[in-house]
Amino acid sequence: MDFDITASIVLYKTDREIVNKAISSFLDTGMSVKLYLVDNSPSNELRSLSTDSRVEYIFNNGNIGFGAAHNIAIYRALREAPYHLVLNPDVTFDGNILERIFAFMKQHPEVGQLLPRVLYNDGSPQLLCKLLPSPYDLFGRRFFKNARWAIRRNERYELADFDYRHNLNVPNLSGCFMFLRTEVLITVGVFDTRFFMYLEDVDLTRRIHKVAQTLFYPAVHIYHGFEKGSYTNPQLLKYHIRSALNYFNKWGWLIDGERDDFNRRVMNSIQALNNRKQDVSDSGN
Repeated sequence: MDFDITASIVLYKTDREIVNKAISSFLDTGMSVKLYLVDNSPSNELRSLSTDSRVEYIFNNGNIGFGAAHNIAIYRALREAPYHLVLNPDVTFDGNILERIFAFMKQHPEVGQLLPRVLYNDGSPQLLCKLLPSPYDLFGRRFFKNARWAIRRNERYELADFDYRHNLNVPNLSGCFMFLRTEVLITVGVFDTRFFMYLEDVDLTRRIHKVAQTLFYPAVHIYHGFEKGSYTNPQLLKYHIRSALNYFNKWGWLIDGERDDFNRRVMNSIQALNNRKQDVSDSGN
């Protein structure tokens, strides 16, 4: 293969200063890498973002959607590199992060996808490991977030009992930094383009989780700006609702045995971790 790692960032009228930091983070490595900037903007003004030979700019001349744009790069990655990174434009990280993840993935072929620990820019943690959602989870947290039942469901959905200090095989990982094994993508496929924006990461992680580990790996960390656009932009909210409808039409609304099984397993894993911590604490008293 030509590269150790390929990556893709999807652009849409993206702030140059923000995305330049993400580009610099990815290119700050001695490894053999290739970065695809896939631009869904109405014009190609962002073409000049980077003149580095390791960067290729692709202009779509229209907004084809988040997953569809990443797929353009992923299809190339399948024959170019053993790993592909789906990277948000507001993510940054320090020098040897890629090297450490690359080494870990080589040593653990059972892992098909990896998410490191994610921090806000002020250093506080982002809680981005979740269960597979039910309709009550998604619509409750968006439209009934102050209702007691929605708060309880959301605590479970966001894995409130997990301390983010241990590796955890999770069926739903954030799409801000998806470090993917291309061999697994050949098996499960790429982003489902029925999801124009939102939940395409949940869908892909779920499909990978069926055949490999989708791992939260807190030994390394990244920084993520994390703006909830659908909470303030009516058009993005429409995309979010449409994607939720597509997701549950695909996987099941109230009846989804696979969701129940995957969620039960991760909850049992968290309970086992907490029991071991309690045993250690008790033995120290």
